[in-house]
Amino acid sequence: MIAVRWLAVFVGLGLASATILSAIKTVVLPRATQSWLPGILFRMARRAFRLLAHDRRSFEARDAVMAMYAPVTLLLLPVVWVVLTMVSYTAMFWGVGYGSWSESWWVSGSSLLTLGFAPANSGVERLLAFSEATIGLGLVALLIAFLPTIYGIFSKRETMVTLLDVRAGTPPSAIEFLIRHRRIGWWDELATTWVKWEEWFADIQEAHTSYPALNFLRSPQPELNWINAAGAILDAASLYVACVDDDAGKAPARVLVRAGFISLRRIADFFGVPYPRDPAPGDPIAITRTEFDAALEALAEGGVPLISDRDAAWEAFAGWRVNYDSVVLELAEIVMAPYAPWVADRSAVAAVEPNVTRWGRRRS
Repeated sequence: MIAVRWLAVFVGLGLASATILSAIKTVVLPRATQSWLPGILFRMARRAFRLLAHDRRSFEARDAVMAMYAPVTLLLLPVVWVVLTMVSYTAMFWGVGYGSWSESWWVSGSSLLTLGFAPANSGVERLLAFSEATIGLGLVALLIAFLPTIYGIFSKRETMVTLLDVRAGTPPSAIEFLIRHRRIGWWDELATTWVKWEEWFADIQEAHTSYPALNFLRSPQPELNWINAAGAILDAASLYVACVDDDAGKAPARVLVRAGFISLRRIADFFGVPYPRDPAPGDPIAITRTEFDAALEALAEGGVPLISDRDAAWEAFAGWRVNYDSVVLELAEIVMAPYAPWVADRSAVAAVEPNVTRWGRRRS
């Protein structure tokens, strides 16, 4: 019996340590690290939400359901931390001989929530009670800091997504983006615009890997989504570099495309999404030559100056797009992005939900 009680103490101590480490990795550590508990919780919650957002429903209905996925799971996460802490300390209280399992559960809850209705008697029991109360207060403090941080970053991300809605239409289109800037006289401002979006990609790379739940927080407007915005601005920059007969803003556009595909690849790495690590310029992309030629016709009609060699333009565009083509489509599928040309319209978003193994990762 003594051996069983010692085993309960060590198991409880291990579970408490793992729970605390999970909370630290999730909330405090500013690095893209995997924590076992959020991964399990988000996978289980996703399966439950997918039962409600089944493929026979309209996208609007599915979007309304999935909009609750990340917020509900984020609120469940601290609850799970609290419950696991109570379970771990219940085992330790029982192991040191406090009483029965039910009595140990009550003293654990009393200590964690600092209620004090179940007193600890011996020195070891008081030490456990004090340590559990400290953990309880720490979890509350983490929660108070965690949610405002998440939604502060979310608000910053969505500001640029909303601005793109004005500049590129709804859903965002790279073609519309370039045409509108030409028509309203903002053509010379594109260099500044590319730099702002380069900074946006740097922000989401850091935020979406440090706080992965951000990937699943949907925009306030159902027709908008951060990955559609990312794809549209990358396509706009790629078209500008490859097809436009104007060298003034091409340097920052090239840097933007590189910053963009590096950022999206880092996010894809977090979810374990496979993609070509070193694609060749001639590798196939999801955009067809027919679609590309139609895009050039639309740009020409919109007054955008284009180079005369369409074959060279296609090769150059495909050479840029291949760097982010598969990544942007995979991420659009994972976050169930709404329809957007050249992004979520060809990513199997409307098809059967893929199997997921890590948060929202698709099994290869």
